[in-house]
Amino acid sequence: MVRLTHFRLCPFSRSVRAALGELGVAVELIEERPWEMRPQLLALNPAGELPILQFEAGPPICGCTAIAEYLAEEPVRPTDPARYPLMPAGRDARAEVRRLIDWFHNKLYREVTSWLLAEKIHRPAREPGATPDTEVMRALRANMRYHLSYIAHLADERGWLAGEKLSFADLAAASQISVVDYFGEVPWDQHPSAKLWYARLKSRRAFRALLADRWPGMPPPLHYTDPDF
Repeated sequence: MVRLTHFRLCPFSRSVRAALGELGVAVELIEERPWEMRPQLLALNPAGELPILQFEAGPPICGCTAIAEYLAEEPVRPTDPARYPLMPAGRDARAEVRRLIDWFHNKLYREVTSWLLAEKIHRPAREPGATPDTEVMRALRANMRYHLSYIAHLADERGWLAGEKLSFADLAAASQISVVDYFGEVPWDQHPSAKLWYARLKSRRAFRALLADRWPGMPPPLHYTDPDF
């Protein structure tokens, strides 16, 4: 059995969950709240970060980048002809997927998602009653508009973000977007091409499972799970 240690609103965990779903790999989910830094988590990954993928044999695979590369190799490459690898074959094409993974899992996370999680989840968990900092929220909203504009540009030019087929780049972007959208902070009406791209992701079975997750006492907006918005 494959195990994934994750947090339901961790975008990195979400991208791996979506990838496993796309590849048809059954997985047992084990949830951790990373800010608690439990010894059980540190025993698996001394960095105390998620996600962590475990197969029946072999050491834990830590971090979404390492996991994405592992899943692109044997023996977990899909054998179902209706599925296809999430990392393309050509070197140039793989380099572009990796560039976009870095963009969304580093730049977008650093400029938007990490601040939003800190203000909405992490700080209130440590300081009950804490409210979001208005200056931080204003800055991350401006950054979100910039990133959504870039997604719209890529979707217009290519169909999927890195090319003609779905790839890890789309899952990285969509996982970050899904967390931001959970809090209603994505200005969809300003970028219809990005909205159409994300609607295609929302319609996929592997992604719908992520959208079913809820954080106690904080429901998402009504459009969150609707593929037609």
